[in-house]
Parts: sequence; structure tokens; C-alpha cells
Amino acid sequence: MPQMNRDQRNAAWQAANQWRARAAQTQPTGLAGSLKLLFTWLAFGALMIVGVVLGLFFLLIGWAMMPFMRHKMKKRMEQMRAQQAQDIGGGYASPHASTHSRPAHQDALEGSYEVKEKR
Repeated sequence: MPQMNRDQRNAAWQAANQWRARAAQTQPTGLAGSLKLLFTWLAFGALMIVGVVLGLFFLLIGWAMMPFMRHKMKKRMEQMRAQQAQDIGGGYASPHASTHSRPAHQDALEGSYEVKEKR
């Protein structure tokens, strides 16, 4: 068996040589092939520019909406805290009241319950 070069036995090297041969066969020849390649690159470049512009536009829209969304979420959280304080504290709890100053009977679970009378 003849001594083969180490690179010629490597599968990756063989695949690269095959790829190089196919690329050489498909290179544009003549004016029509060159124009086709030019228009392909121009279309690709135009799509890239449109994508970047749209991405920047949506990024700026998102940044512009952040203060409004923050204000809306802040109001919603204040409303939820007020509702929770009203449910638990009977309507007179303030958001700054500490948990240690409440009487023990106010540490109730939320939900609907009913106290039955003894007969």
C-alpha cells in the first residue's frame, strides 16, 4: 500500500477539498453571473439595513414606554396594597403601620369564613 500523506487520510481535509472543488465549479462566470451575485449581495445588505432600523425603532419605542409602564405598575401595586390592608386590617390599617403594633386577632388568614354559633 503506498504511503499516503497524513492530510489526505483526514476526513475533514477530504471534505474541505470537496467543498473547495464544488465552490470553484459554481463561481459566477461572465457578466450575467456577476450581476446575479451583485444583486444578491445588494438584496442581503438591504434586508440587513431594514432589520437593524426596525430593531432600533422597536428598542426606542420600548424605552419610551418604560416610564408609562412603571407609573401604571406603581399605581396597580398601591391599589393592591390598599386592598390587602383593607381586607386584613378592617379598613383602618396604614401602609406604614408595623406588624408588632397590631392586636393578635388581626393576624387572620384571607378568604371567606363563617363563625358558627354554639347551641
